[in-house]
Amino acid sequence: MSVLKVSDLAVEFTVDKRTVRPISDISFAMKPGEVLGMVGETGSGKSLTAHAIMGLTPLVGGKVFGKVEFDGHNLLTLPSSEMQKIRGAKISFIPQNPMTSLDPVYRVGDQIVEGLRKHLRINKWKAKTRALELMEQLHIPNPERVYEQYPHQLSGGLKQRIVIAIGIGANPKLLIADEPTTALDVTVQAQIMRLFKELTVSKGIGLLLITHDLGVIAQVCDKIAVLYAGNLVEYGDISSVFSEPKHPYTKALLDCIPYIGMEKGSLVAIDGNVPTVGNFPTGCRYAPRCAFAMPECDQPPPELIELGGGAQVACYKYAQETAAQ
Repeated sequence: MSVLKVSDLAVEFTVDKRTVRPISDISFAMKPGEVLGMVGETGSGKSLTAHAIMGLTPLVGGKVFGKVEFDGHNLLTLPSSEMQKIRGAKISFIPQNPMTSLDPVYRVGDQIVEGLRKHLRINKWKAKTRALELMEQLHIPNPERVYEQYPHQLSGGLKQRIVIAIGIGANPKLLIADEPTTALDVTVQAQIMRLFKELTVSKGIGLLLITHDLGVIAQVCDKIAVLYAGNLVEYGDISSVFSEPKHPYTKALLDCIPYIGMEKGSLVAIDGNVPTVGNFPTGCRYAPRCAFAMPECDQPPPELIELGGGAQVACYKYAQETAAQ
């Protein structure tokens, strides 16, 4: 059973009388207690995919196509009033920067309580008790004291824990975390990642973790979805993708990871940049940067191909091999 199933998701905007699709044909599924890591360079469409799932793109003039199945409903067809009941209660979102996610003029405890009272319909005292329980679960030292403090009095790691407490307070079925450790040092980042893993396992929450850091993906994720220029190019179990990446872009990303003992000047970089929206190549969008590009890559972008074991890849190399079998 899937906690979330996304099929052929696409987002369309009209810019200067031109219609553009920053993301298109994105499909994946998540089970309860599973962590799916979504990775790709800046501009690959990771955050926009999250906003489309949350039903937030219409607020900025975007049209969403496809299907997002959650809790027996297609979220893309629900009216705004119904989506407001789902956001925060059943699907929760953790934004990128804990430094700017909290209101500086309110105590952090009050900010946790506000969400609890709205989504759980409980009084202030029950909400405070629940808030303190959440803070203890997230290993926040001396919760009673931290509850009364303002955001500027807390470290980056404590702020992120408060943001997580707000996100999980109503016991959502799905948690979407968009670059949740970007502003944190590596030690705190590791602690936060362990907390995420504990939450998904103990509470059966589905976690969609959006990041550009493959190290973070390897640490906590069960599956990985690799995005490039708005397309899903590879999808599968974390172990198989890391040990035997299929798409040239996935291989290139893994080659960019530094390791202990690496010779000075030997770190590999991917030539070029992710194409901007409206300037996508007519064929495979990665082809201009791909060392293995073929004439076939000038055709319309390839579709995802099943390779067995749940692995999927969008590459003409494997399309040819599949057709020859």
